[in-house]
Amino acid sequence: MRVLGYSEVVAALDPPSLVEALRQMFRAGAETPARHHHAIPVPGRPDASLLLMPAWQAGRQIGVKLVTVFPDNAARQEPSLGGAYVLLDGQTGRTLALMDGPALTLRRTAAASALAASYLARPDCERLLMVGTGALAAHLIEAHASVRPIVNVLVWGRNPEKAAKLARRLDRRNLKVAATTDLANAVRGAHIVSCATLSEEPLIAGHWLPLGVHLDLVGGFRPEMREADDDCVRRARIFVDTRAGALGEAGDIVQPLNSGVLHEDDIAGDLFDLARGSRAGRRYHDQITLFKSVGSALEDLAAARLALENVRHSSAHSTL
Repeated sequence: MRVLGYSEVVAALDPPSLVEALRQMFRAGAETPARHHHAIPVPGRPDASLLLMPAWQAGRQIGVKLVTVFPDNAARQEPSLGGAYVLLDGQTGRTLALMDGPALTLRRTAAASALAASYLARPDCERLLMVGTGALAAHLIEAHASVRPIVNVLVWGRNPEKAAKLARRLDRRNLKVAATTDLANAVRGAHIVSCATLSEEPLIAGHWLPLGVHLDLVGGFRPEMREADDDCVRRARIFVDTRAGALGEAGDIVQPLNSGVLHEDDIAGDLFDLARGSRAGRRYHDQITLFKSVGSALEDLAAARLALENVRHSSAHSTL
């Protein structure tokens, strides 16, 4: 059994390879029973979440991810996400690998957004706005830059100091990264707006969105959470990673559905449709597109398989 820590998982999952692995997995499909989502009371603090996410392809691999989410950990300078991923042989049940769950989640979540952007964002996108300064932000920037010619990135966060610190860490010669405190104007100047927050109130106003922008919503994994307002929903051609997940859990989809702003038929498709070519993504240059990510165990399985393959490949070459 291989044991892969955080840095090993990140190194084994380069964005271009992972985006392609996800594309192939969405084309092929996998069995993904509904995730178990449990609220865990924490005395004197907001409830935590425990998620159990299984997936398998018959005769190949079985995977299960255990994830914890403690939303107020950031105030303690601790990661909000914890957990582990177990990859099993689909023919014998033998444990193949135990991997760091947060690292796998961060890489595959960012890659799923990049996969969607490869169909929905304009090919000439150069300016990215990253809304949120948590652990996922750097991975999203890297992933989006792997599928589109991003050269300028602005980072906005509720804490300007954290935004500035993240921008300084990521800034480099071929990718200029800077912090901003003007969210509205940053949205107006962006080609892609990627949001990864724990917000329960909309941060992005629809009337800010410029024509041709792609809006990538990654936070809001519970029905009460929201990152974009109703005008964003009204103006955009909408895609989700999976219909079952988005319709059941994503506040940016569930709330507009409940209020009548959005109808199920208004959702143009999901990543299965895009990867298989059964639905067109962006249809014209000035179209506003929106992708809502909730996460799928299918993505974890694809990422875990690729990580193990790449680690084995590297080990084999290092012994030559």
